[in-house]
Amino acid sequence: MELGKTLGLTEGKATRVAFGEALRDLGGEDSDVVVVDADLNNSTRTDLFAKAHPDRFFNVGIAESNMVGVAAGLAAAGKKAWCASFATFIMSNAYDQLRMSVAFPRWNVKVVGSHSGISIGEDGPSQMGIEDVALACCLPGFYVVVPCDEASTRAAVRALAALDGPAYLRTGRPAAPVIYKEDTSWELGKATELRGGNDLTFITNGLLVSAALEAAAVLEKDGVSARVLDVHTVKPLDVETVVRAARETGRVVVAEEHLAHGGLGSAVAAVLAEQAPTPMRFVNLGDQFAESGSPAALLEKYGMTYENLVRAARELL
Repeated sequence: MELGKTLGLTEGKATRVAFGEALRDLGGEDSDVVVVDADLNNSTRTDLFAKAHPDRFFNVGIAESNMVGVAAGLAAAGKKAWCASFATFIMSNAYDQLRMSVAFPRWNVKVVGSHSGISIGEDGPSQMGIEDVALACCLPGFYVVVPCDEASTRAAVRALAALDGPAYLRTGRPAAPVIYKEDTSWELGKATELRGGNDLTFITNGLLVSAALEAAAVLEKDGVSARVLDVHTVKPLDVETVVRAARETGRVVVAEEHLAHGGLGSAVAAVLAEQAPTPMRFVNLGDQFAESGSPAALLEKYGMTYENLVRAARELL
């Protein structure tokens, strides 16, 4: 794709691949880590764990609800369970099991939704996870994390592994621009300021982090100083950093590869409405399904590019 091209960002691995590698390594360090998949392990990349630790990998077939139940049972038996499938399958098909078998008892189950957003591309709307963050945020006690590149994904896996409780990790299909160095500080529940600025703030996560950095660079040429926050942890939201950015810059643009309702934009708007009312704009999919096409073409058609972030910023300015 073209993400990050104007800044010369290096194309890294897909976040799903980084997740698979990190999970495999985690399994080599902790024999209590177990993984359950629903016959998509070569796509979610839990196949890397399966090859390294076959005695702790369970493929339940195309049965996401059963997969979540198995993961919950393993967690109840004291194991550190991870389960993975496409974001739309695991969150939409297995929601009742996530609610009653994982969230309610607060078992130590990490749920991973791969192939999220519209950047899954040609597979089309039936397989695009566009509401997964909203659904995950509605599960009481769940952490919800959306990393933007391979290094932050590996950091997220490590951080979530240390968390004794349920969580949702969103990963993507396409290669993602490299934003973080491997040794960059990354903290669960704490937004990362990637660029300072005083005139407005871009609040974003996932693939659109690179778009926000590109937009900030364009605006800088016009004398506009834009702050960029990678709010990778949607829940619990880093309220302190978000409120401070709104107060210091006076304008906020929230960008995410998700429906308009229930995701990062909704979380940020709720906090700012209560603590720091601020002029805002939102860049997202809106209230619609996308269609089949190349990832780059879809992001352009549905307005999730740096040009759209620039346009939203200029409206505020």
